[in-house]
Amino acid sequence: MANDQIAAKPSSYSPFDTEYLKMDLKGRSLRSGAVTLISQGLLFLMHIGSTMILARLLTPQDYGIISMVAAITGFARIFSDLGLSTATIQCDEINHEQVSTLFWINVGLGTLIAVIVAAISPAVAWFYKTPQLVWVTMALSLNFLITGLAVQHQALLTRQMQFYTIAKVRIFSTLIGIAVAISMAIHGYRYWALVFNTITASASSVVCFWLISKWRPGLPHRNSRVRPMLRFGSDISGFNIINYFARNLDNILIGRYCGSGALGFYSKAYQLLMMPITNLRSPMDKVAMPSLSRLQNEPVRYRNYYMKYLSILSFVSMPLVVFMFVCSDSIINIVLGPQWMEASEIFKILAFVALIQPVGSSRGLVLLSTGNSRRYLILGAATAFLISISFFMGIPWGAKGVAMAYAIAVYLVLFPFLFLSFQNTPVGVHHFLNAIKKPFVASLVMGVICYILVSNMKDMNNIVSLISCFVASLFTYLGSIVILSGGLKDLREYHEYLKLILSKNK
Repeated sequence: MANDQIAAKPSSYSPFDTEYLKMDLKGRSLRSGAVTLISQGLLFLMHIGSTMILARLLTPQDYGIISMVAAITGFARIFSDLGLSTATIQCDEINHEQVSTLFWINVGLGTLIAVIVAAISPAVAWFYKTPQLVWVTMALSLNFLITGLAVQHQALLTRQMQFYTIAKVRIFSTLIGIAVAISMAIHGYRYWALVFNTITASASSVVCFWLISKWRPGLPHRNSRVRPMLRFGSDISGFNIINYFARNLDNILIGRYCGSGALGFYSKAYQLLMMPITNLRSPMDKVAMPSLSRLQNEPVRYRNYYMKYLSILSFVSMPLVVFMFVCSDSIINIVLGPQWMEASEIFKILAFVALIQPVGSSRGLVLLSTGNSRRYLILGAATAFLISISFFMGIPWGAKGVAMAYAIAVYLVLFPFLFLSFQNTPVGVHHFLNAIKKPFVASLVMGVICYILVSNMKDMNNIVSLISCFVASLFTYLGSIVILSGGLKDLREYHEYLKLILSKNK
């Protein structure tokens, strides 16, 4: 696997040429997806492990200091990339002058954000009445300058689908950051251990990308024709800003009108439900974006790739969500404890959203990979506006009301916005429905059987009940897929995909 990507490169390799990727796009996509999923899992385990160690060496106050600054740096991070990495990945043809110009824009932007964040550090300390935040905020502001130095290097590697290389860099730099943090925590540096965890990981990542990448930036060019790419990137940044506020409005309203207790149940239910879905969808999207971008001028291949992507995503995500919906009580009891059982009803309501959200959000992938960034921004703003209205409509009924209103709004906007997103692209709503129909039906059948089983196991141990339901759900789901028309063919195809993932390029 380690030499897959290198072996496939032509002898006259160029960091801007992507034509050779089309010769084995399916195999490369599957292997890249597997690598990204595995690396995501490793990073998750590393995060859990480091948290378990650092939580015993540091105090809640140390974490609280970092959380205070995170509210500022989290928002500033939206502007740090300006969507220019996605512009580099999506662009059908790109040259050295364009990427060099984008590189210096990213560096300048990172420097500007670093200066702004550092400049407001006294205000942050004043607002939280915590003097230590001045130096903490100033130190963390350096992260924007550091990461800006490698935005285009990583984008070029992603464009070339060098996901194995990217995974190695992410894992190595994370390990370096964790090692520094643990060492500093042991020696009594308290919250500075968390600060240097972030800075060290970012700096290590930048050094690695520069050492691995063959590309070196030149001077910026005034006539490098990057204006369309800047417009593309600004549309993405605009969407991210709007989406940032819309995605946090429900927490703000619940916290303001229902109190911290209700917000705790709501936020934990949402996090627990979305954690496995996000860890599945995010790696797949990272692989699908450069793949679909390479096929944007080949409508038939584009459509086939997108439908296969949707088919695989729905094949895994839909039964997972239905299983979590039916077994929510056991899951919450095991993971969070009996004191969190009030979150179960909210968890079930949000599961209706999670059933369709992973596949429904793929419309953004279609818009970006086909270069329709302005439509992506406009439809994103419209979606955020309607979702925000639903939060206000649901708040009189508390956290459950917000969750229910959110679920209704998501389904009301689904098909109109899919239709608007797919206009003048190689795919249509009927392609979307054809790709997800078998997993959807099989998941519902599985859900009914699983519900009957859970109803008859109420007095059983939660872990035993959960394992029994999982095994029964797995066999029921696969059996339902086989019974459906063409389902056995799909399973055989997925089996071939698995063999292709495990194989190596010759």
